[in-house]
Amino acid sequence: MCLAVLALRSIPGVPVLVAANRDEFHARPTAPAARWPGEPAIHSGRDLRAGGTWMGATQDNRFALVTNYREPGRNRADAPSRGALVEGWLRSTDTAGEYLARLHAEGERYNGFNLIVGDAGRAWYYGNRGGAPRELPAGIHGLSNHLLDTPWPKLVRVRQAFGRLIAQAGPGLPATRALHAMLHDRTPAADAELPRTGLSLERERMLGSPFIVSPDYGTRASTVLALHAEGGGELHERRYDPQGLAVGDSDLSWGRWADQADLADQSAQRR
Repeated sequence: MCLAVLALRSIPGVPVLVAANRDEFHARPTAPAARWPGEPAIHSGRDLRAGGTWMGATQDNRFALVTNYREPGRNRADAPSRGALVEGWLRSTDTAGEYLARLHAEGERYNGFNLIVGDAGRAWYYGNRGGAPRELPAGIHGLSNHLLDTPWPKLVRVRQAFGRLIAQAGPGLPATRALHAMLHDRTPAADAELPRTGLSLERERMLGSPFIVSPDYGTRASTVLALHAEGGGELHERRYDPQGLAVGDSDLSWGRWADQADLADQSAQRR
């Protein structure tokens, strides 16, 4: 996951709404979002190379997402998988504070990451390049490949659009199609506004739009996750090819929302 916006306790009846893009090499094998076997039931995509996942939720409305912290030259090939951090929380019975406190004690074992974990009531953030874990206040938060709410141009752009969609929706949820359109924004950032992370200017330009398109690396999937106050939730994933064209969708729901939508155990694949 490389860009995510989160509305926490900002929408009546929906304590958590996440809209996020996963940017990854197109050659990396990945399973589409689906319901995993086991308890608690996990709803997520899956990395088929290292295991784990970048974002997901459980039947009892625990959720998590992770982004990499961009620092060329510092990554270690033998570091543990950061995708395991999301899966670890989704399978855990700890509180968010307990889980992140243990992770903080061994955070330097991992390459740079940002992790948000929580449930339908509370959410916490920990980045192993950004100090101790902390609980997030209500409001809209944004995360890319630096620390939480770092104002990179693409994140500022999507966060502002996210806020507008929430305001326009009134007391309800923004339409999923509108959130996916927001995430599909290919508007480039001006060179003067690009972050300087140690990559070439050409690479920074390619990575500077919210939705990334290139032959080898780009936005593989956009995901919308909503957790509902009365229980249950829904996850909508749209997947893309190297040209940025949609190639499949997964629509999952659980709890009372599964009863309404009859989608808990199936994915809608549209080609």
